[in-house]
Amino acid sequence: MKHIWLYISKTDLETERQQCEEEGRDLASVQEEFDRVGALDLEDLSNQPQAQALLDRTITLPIREDYPYHEPSDLEGIRAARPQNRPKLPGWTGGDALLEEKVYGAWLGRCCGCLLGKPVEGWRRERMWGYLKESDRWPLSDYFSRSVPEAVRQKYNLRPWAFKEDVSFMPEDDDTNYTTSGLVILKRHGRDFTPTDVANFWMSDIPILHTCTAERVAYRNFCNLIPPPLSASFRNPYREWIGAQIRADFFGWAAPGDPQLAAEFAWRDACISHVKNGIYGEMWVAAMLAAAYVTDDIPTIIQAGLGEIPERCRLAEDVRAVLAWHAEGISYDEALERLHGKWNENRAHDWCHTISNAMLVAIGLLWGELDYGRSICRAVQGCFDTDCNGATVGSVVGVVLGKRALPAFWTEHIHDTLKTGVVGYHEVKLADLTRDSLAVIEKVHA
Repeated sequence: MKHIWLYISKTDLETERQQCEEEGRDLASVQEEFDRVGALDLEDLSNQPQAQALLDRTITLPIREDYPYHEPSDLEGIRAARPQNRPKLPGWTGGDALLEEKVYGAWLGRCCGCLLGKPVEGWRRERMWGYLKESDRWPLSDYFSRSVPEAVRQKYNLRPWAFKEDVSFMPEDDDTNYTTSGLVILKRHGRDFTPTDVANFWMSDIPILHTCTAERVAYRNFCNLIPPPLSASFRNPYREWIGAQIRADFFGWAAPGDPQLAAEFAWRDACISHVKNGIYGEMWVAAMLAAAYVTDDIPTIIQAGLGEIPERCRLAEDVRAVLAWHAEGISYDEALERLHGKWNENRAHDWCHTISNAMLVAIGLLWGELDYGRSICRAVQGCFDTDCNGATVGSVVGVVLGKRALPAFWTEHIHDTLKTGVVGYHEVKLADLTRDSLAVIEKVHA
């Protein structure tokens, strides 16, 4: 057994260097060490201690004095750093029928948005946009299809994988596995669940080889008896990648009209594997979902999410920039150009970072204008982490609109069925998930 992906790799070190630069660490004392260790054969187990020592050193480097951001990772520090002028939202006053409608819409919206982006996850603009244009499907307005001219199929290497012709349900995906996990965690432990409860759930219910990047590192740390929150930062170059942001949804759904509670739930989940903006991404999405129960104004929903994270963090700055672009009246295409001008999709760190994808979520929501199909298509057509962003945007719009307002064009394709890797939910009807979700929400607010 030689699981190379559990080793520290050259890619890990490259990611760590960029991560440290972005979080304001002074790298002057370790630049030569990065070059030296990066040149080693890190698949040789005897060289792993040098890579480990380098990561142990980088996490202790001081933050530059001229760094303009304030980015705590503890809940108390995050709350103290929130903006003073947060949106004032009404509490949830809807009845049981409306709550069921919105929760059902959330599950449907998330699953269909995820399915839209799933077959093209990892595709960059040249490939996706070329496929769409050469198959007369530009702009994106339907699930991706393999029913295209043979030349297009060959050119863009279309293989059976969640294309429209390949599935009649929502196949297993990490974006929906983690949503279902959130349901199970709250079902088992109630509203007072802890980060340790989440870590124990992973170890008992999620195989380690089903995790990636920050989650993989955190899991490795659990196995080495490194508990939360240290598990998030110990030798973890991916500590601000998108993994926590995609775990937010059930924590938002469980707190109708209460963004602060939703964000706290999300913090307890995120802090086992992420720090700083990696945590904020999950808190932002959860708070938006809680707000989506009580307002249909997208800028207000986005601002409600920002109201639960530090005002002077990088994520808040970049999402505020997207809000400003929308207020400026620029086109969707121009918004994408500005996003891609800031983040290089061909660099893994940029492609999978929380902030680049949060910006695309905001673009999908704002330029989608509460049209479900347009919203998920605009989230996915922008590339980056397509299934994650389609799922998140679909979830927010699903809560706002509710099940009956979601177009059958999108929802009928999955036949109300989700497959997951979560025990007890390997194949489940969304109607049953909605029933279980309502029971958990009632328990949380009892």
